[in-house]
Amino acid sequence: MIYSENNPGENQTISDVFILVGFSNLKKLQIILFLLLLVTCLVALMGNLLVILLIKLNPSLHTPMYFFLVNLSFLEICYTSSVVPQLLIHLLAEQKTITIAGCAAQMYVITIMGLTQCCLLAVMAYDRYVAICHPLHYRTIMSGRACAQLVGASWIIGISVEVAQTTWIFSLPFCGSNRIHHFFCDIPPVLKMACTDTSKNKIMVLTLSVLFIMGPFLLIAVSYICIMSTILKLSSAEGRRKAFSTCSSHLMVVTLFYGAALFTYLRPKSISTPESDQMISLVIIVVVPVLNPIIYTLRNKEVKGAFRKTVEKSIFSHNWRKQRMKNTVS
Repeated sequence: MIYSENNPGENQTISDVFILVGFSNLKKLQIILFLLLLVTCLVALMGNLLVILLIKLNPSLHTPMYFFLVNLSFLEICYTSSVVPQLLIHLLAEQKTITIAGCAAQMYVITIMGLTQCCLLAVMAYDRYVAICHPLHYRTIMSGRACAQLVGASWIIGISVEVAQTTWIFSLPFCGSNRIHHFFCDIPPVLKMACTDTSKNKIMVLTLSVLFIMGPFLLIAVSYICIMSTILKLSSAEGRRKAFSTCSSHLMVVTLFYGAALFTYLRPKSISTPESDQMISLVIIVVVPVLNPIIYTLRNKEVKGAFRKTVEKSIFSHNWRKQRMKNTVS
């Protein structure tokens, strides 16, 4: 596909770059947004890395639920890293450009991570369903091999579906203004740049959204209906409280992620504006990755206990080395 320089308003093909308009309208306030996003991004990355390290360093957390949580944290790190660093640069730069190849690469990563996360959240809901509704068969059903296959299937679905979709989108010719009214290369604003009939692409995007966003969501909903039914049948209030506490963290993460995702991709166009789209995207890309490790640590006694043990072990190890050095010197 050949691109030439374009002038706004003319029906010429776009050059090799797009302009990400993003938050240009904020002008001097962009520096404040830069500082907020920088801090939030660092917290998100450190929080999710901490979750991964805690689980890896503590054998007591080597269970299916935490194996899935490691994968979820890794997805969050990739998701945030694919967008926020470039957004931070654009908040300080005059030229907010991105090459078409860079735009395609960004869309590949974002869409793959997003769809894989949808599938992984459904897998995590299934794990909670088996743990609560079939506790005696939990170890047999959720074996190490089964967990690896479920995670592998989530990645295969995410990669295969989104590589095909993104490749099709970037096979279209782009013309007119090269200004994308967003801070990253999301599907809806990029499709608006195409100068051919994109009705088939829009139908495909809607179909994939219904199948691979609503599909896992329905599986999650069915899993939690069965879970709630089982919990309500328990005779003791303490038993019901413990059973519900094991899945409350996952339920909160699902509500955050799916609430934002469904509102972004399945809401009517009549209530969609570039500004609202950007704010919702910020929630998904920045806020959710910050909240996930907080939810899974503050609301989880096992993770808090593992964190306490790791800190105590590191302090003890440091004091022991320090004492040994003193003894050696004396």
